[in-house]
Amino acid sequence: MTRLFIAEKPTVAKAIADVLGVTDKKHGYLICGQDNLVTWCFGHMLESAEPDYYLSDDIPKNSNGIKVWREEDLPIIPRDWIKIPKSECEEQLKIIGYLIKKSSVIVHAGDPDREGQLLVDEVLKYFNNQLPVLRYWVNANDTTSVKRGLETLKDNIEYANYGIAASARDKADWLIGMNLSRAFTLKAQKGGARVLLTVGRVQTPTLAIVVKRDRDIENFKPISHYSIDAKLNYDNRNFIASWKMKEEQLGLDEELRLIDEAKVNDVITNIKNKKGIVKNFTKTPKKKYHPTAFSLSALTLVASNKFGYSGLDVLNSCQSLYEKHKLTSYPRTDSCYLPESQFNDAIDILSVLGKINPHYRTIIEQADHKIKSKTWNDSKTTAHHGIIPTLHHGDPSKLSQMEKNIYDLIVRSYISQFYPIHEYMRTSIDIDIAGELFVVSGNVVTINGWKEVYQEYETNEKTEEQSLPELNVNDSIVCSELIKKSLKTKAPQYFTDGTLINAMSNIHRYVDDPEHKKILKEEDGLGTEATRATIVSELVRRGFIKEDGKKLISTKLGRELIDALPNSVKNPVLTAIYERMLKGIEKNTFNVTDFLSKQENFIKEQVLNAKEGILKVGNIPKVSKIHKCDCCGKGLSRLPGKKAGSFYWRCSGFPECTKIYFDNKGRPKQ
Repeated sequence: MTRLFIAEKPTVAKAIADVLGVTDKKHGYLICGQDNLVTWCFGHMLESAEPDYYLSDDIPKNSNGIKVWREEDLPIIPRDWIKIPKSECEEQLKIIGYLIKKSSVIVHAGDPDREGQLLVDEVLKYFNNQLPVLRYWVNANDTTSVKRGLETLKDNIEYANYGIAASARDKADWLIGMNLSRAFTLKAQKGGARVLLTVGRVQTPTLAIVVKRDRDIENFKPISHYSIDAKLNYDNRNFIASWKMKEEQLGLDEELRLIDEAKVNDVITNIKNKKGIVKNFTKTPKKKYHPTAFSLSALTLVASNKFGYSGLDVLNSCQSLYEKHKLTSYPRTDSCYLPESQFNDAIDILSVLGKINPHYRTIIEQADHKIKSKTWNDSKTTAHHGIIPTLHHGDPSKLSQMEKNIYDLIVRSYISQFYPIHEYMRTSIDIDIAGELFVVSGNVVTINGWKEVYQEYETNEKTEEQSLPELNVNDSIVCSELIKKSLKTKAPQYFTDGTLINAMSNIHRYVDDPEHKKILKEEDGLGTEATRATIVSELVRRGFIKEDGKKLISTKLGRELIDALPNSVKNPVLTAIYERMLKGIEKNTFNVTDFLSKQENFIKEQVLNAKEGILKVGNIPKVSKIHKCDCCGKGLSRLPGKKAGSFYWRCSGFPECTKIYFDNKGRPKQ
């Protein structure tokens, strides 16, 4: 019996082959003994066919042989979906097809997620595979994890719905992207703009929250409000307490801020030179549980705040740590928890970490591998678990500085699980001064616990806690000074790469409607862990948002696009509802045909709306009077490329003419 392993990428194939034992290397595959062949994909080998495949042959074509965009051809809804090989993958696909014929069993070794399932399943469908298929489902590429995966192969049918859900998502995105991008680009063309307006199921709601945030900042008007601090003394111990206003206090606005300065002056006058009386003194033991392991979004937020890294920086570093260095587990995870079955690996993982990372030895020696934090929770893990170190004896010295920083966050998060809970005593004091309540609280650490692991991080970040005296109810307190505080409300902060990805993950926080908020809170947010960073990067590349240092700010074009789109297209609730349906498909509780039918009806309605009227947009690229298209003779426009600081030239006749040219020092390379 010959088993053919089809991995998602060469690095996974190599990890499997190394464990099986490579006996020969061939072009495009590896031989492991007499019974195992190992080959690989390069990500998705097939792609959805372009609209031209589904449009009538009598539609006029531009100079490049592409059918011109016309309103009358919309919406484009395929009846039979066509997948075609990517040009750069054709050779490897032939090798896979050849190996399938030589095999008796297929082992599906796609990544452990929806896309990984679809990626290999669609290749098998392309070759009309009739062989039995087993599934290799592993979250890490170290030797121990690979061995476990090989020992626990399951029937691929158990995971088939993951691929079906991914395929449904792909078709829904195609329907929205291809139809609405064309519809609104043509609508803008009526208004005189030769500009490509891309619309996406996740991209557009993401842009909408950036636009809203920017406008909230621009329209923000600071409000002055007031409060009071009291400098207090007891037994030669000084401390400060803050005034807690009564709900019936005069001069409050609807947010219960005191905006009338005369009223705060009245309060100060009434209580000046009066002694305070202790009304409440409590000391309550508190606990702060361990931070959970990292999901990709959570790691991105921390790395963005701490190091200024972009979402793509973090994703690429995590992917390298997982694939190339094998030092950490699968990164594209939305889970922050760990399966209880892996708890027994702790002693070995900690041992490996100490051997390959000498600078962690001190905190590892203080760790207790018997401590089981709340992070170990089977009920909260999905197909994936949080990102953790592996058992691989790699060489961290070979990491780039960015990879080292990301790796350090992951390692400390893991080590901290084996420290005690952080405990402290919370002291709260309520003091009455002439009928006005002043409150103060402070913490005294009793067990530092897991915070020991982050001690060097916190050295420069600690805020000094007030030293509070021991008091009893009815003790008299001297008030030495009353300080009127003049405050101003602050505008929201601009999004950064990290905070925008976090917002996508927690989109319910950015929605006002209670019902919509509830729906969104129950789902995973906008996009997936694997796609969020790319979506943000694409919005920048398309010119809908721009980078200003760490800030991400919507452009005039981005705002005009959002203003032109109906709420149903830019509202994140639509995506949340879709995601709920996709989860239903994944769990076999929702029908994929019904899902696609809903998408088609939605597209028909939105295309009809887009055909009405015209769309005026700014940021129209300048058309050169010197440089002309050698296909149609129209002027060329210089546009930003995918990479920061790069450019390319496109014919101003777009979309009828799709000719593009490389940029050569500000001139088109013709």
